[in-house]
Amino acid sequence: MNIIIDTHIFLWALSDPSRLNKQHFAELETPANTIWLSSVSVAEIMIKASLGKLTCDFDVVAIAEKSGFELLDYSASDALPLKELPFHHKDPFDRMLISQCLSRGYRIMSEDSKFLSYECKLVN
Repeated sequence: MNIIIDTHIFLWALSDPSRLNKQHFAELETPANTIWLSSVSVAEIMIKASLGKLTCDFDVVAIAEKSGFELLDYSASDALPLKELPFHHKDPFDRMLISQCLSRGYRIMSEDSKFLSYECKLVN
């Protein structure tokens, strides 16, 4: 299964895996799954770090690769579903992740209940 992880899932997996629910942890550990960290999440981490909202004293790309996550670039085609995406969620990073999941037919892993309002396939 192809799974795009929300930014907080990535950060929890690195810093405090106990915050992950049992199902999410199991899916992250399943060798048959490909776990993707989107460039959208990398951008979100860098922007929040530059604003002082998040401390990031590591190379996000290097640690993602070392931790076994695959990196996924956000493409122009990934952006197309944004036009029709309802505004249940105002966070532009989350909207882009949802759009990317819809575009590619991947599942998304998030603890954000607002994702339930969209037609993307969630990992429960």
